[in-house]
Amino acid sequence: MRRRRFLQSASLGVALTSPAACRVGRTGTGSTSSSSGRDKVIVVGAGISGLAAARHLAGRGVDVVVLEARNRIGGRIWTSEKWAGTPLDLGASWIHGIDNNPIAALAAKAEARTVVTDPESSTDYLPDGNEVDDAQAEALGDWQTKTEDALAAYQNKADKDASVRGIVEGALNWSSLSGTDKTLVSFGLNEYEQEYSGSVNQMSAWYFDSDADIKGKDVLFPGGYHQITDLLARGLSIRTGHVVKRIDRDSGGVTVTTGKDTFDAGHVVVTLPLGVLQSGSVTFSPGLPKAKRTAIATLGMGVLNKCYLRFPTVFWPDTDWMTYIPELERFGQWEQWINITRPTGKPVLLGFNAADFGRTIEGWSDARIVDSAMGTLKTIFGSDIPAPVDHQITRWASDPYARGSYSYNKIGSTPAMRDHLAASVGKRVHFAGEATHRASYQTVHGAYLSGIRAAKEIVD
Repeated sequence: MRRRRFLQSASLGVALTSPAACRVGRTGTGSTSSSSGRDKVIVVGAGISGLAAARHLAGRGVDVVVLEARNRIGGRIWTSEKWAGTPLDLGASWIHGIDNNPIAALAAKAEARTVVTDPESSTDYLPDGNEVDDAQAEALGDWQTKTEDALAAYQNKADKDASVRGIVEGALNWSSLSGTDKTLVSFGLNEYEQEYSGSVNQMSAWYFDSDADIKGKDVLFPGGYHQITDLLARGLSIRTGHVVKRIDRDSGGVTVTTGKDTFDAGHVVVTLPLGVLQSGSVTFSPGLPKAKRTAIATLGMGVLNKCYLRFPTVFWPDTDWMTYIPELERFGQWEQWINITRPTGKPVLLGFNAADFGRTIEGWSDARIVDSAMGTLKTIFGSDIPAPVDHQITRWASDPYARGSYSYNKIGSTPAMRDHLAASVGKRVHFAGEATHRASYQTVHGAYLSGIRAAKEIVD
């Protein structure tokens, strides 16, 4: 989503390895090579971190096999081609900060077109649907500054963790605020949820923003993020439809058991999302070290869901973003919208819902979600706007191979826990994924870099 800060380029010094000749397409089917058993490396998961690890290993002559539970590659990068001529990313959308970003280098290599989204290009609306005027924008900015100041002061002085909401409401003397002011403060709180994916009721006031700054513009892919994962997958041996059930290790190597087969290898790179690790659907034997188990249990797995609406015609302003400030009782509902017409030329709007409300609506029918979205759009643009002709909706928390969108720092967690999550076990089991990257969790480049790091643990 709309990132407030800018990534430090020092964390991005990773060389790009060149893909081999293509043997596997985006469907991810392929065959293992001829070397046997403990000479191999198994990579669990064909998301960006798994593909990065496998690409790095293969580029150094290692026999590597990728096991993917889904019937596609990409993981939480998922480009839908349901609407002809309008590829849409249901998972990751942006390169957050293109300066010295390895994903930007991959995009150039793939000759993938990118389009900048500008956070300043926004039309903002009040609960009654009227546009925010200058005085109201100033008031909103003042409350956001007070919120940021309250959190900064807490981080500098407090000796006990607490929730983002609790600290902000306490510092602003919540009970004394007018209904209008509470509404404006709540809108700002939801922006934290949109960015970090966790509920402000559970997000650590100490560490919610411990990620590194980002430098450069945010860009998305009109042709879809799959162009990056397609590039990385070329020439790799990828087995789709393999749901990993168990990972056993001993001094000589590892055995990975799926619902279909058993694989022996010298090492395994586990790129399972934090939510999947938390679910316990994969058994490790011997069990994982205490520090890693604590990290898995304590870090948070958040939600950011998307609702694409395709209309017969455009009726909204020509800005990148639209934001809506809902009434207090509708906290977190349909506050963020992006104008997909600008990058695609098609009459499509994308609405986001994060954290608690984003998780709640996963239990709703598509029709109810669309009706809810249209209620907000009609408040803004009038009851006579056309009905959408189609929709595409995500439910990432319900996806058994994701169990959420990306990780966040929950109350009680610390940045060091991400290091514990990343640590290898017995020099045989290695871990990667966005949640393992201390500086750039929640980002595609963080996931990519974590895969490179895990691969280097093996070959270097």
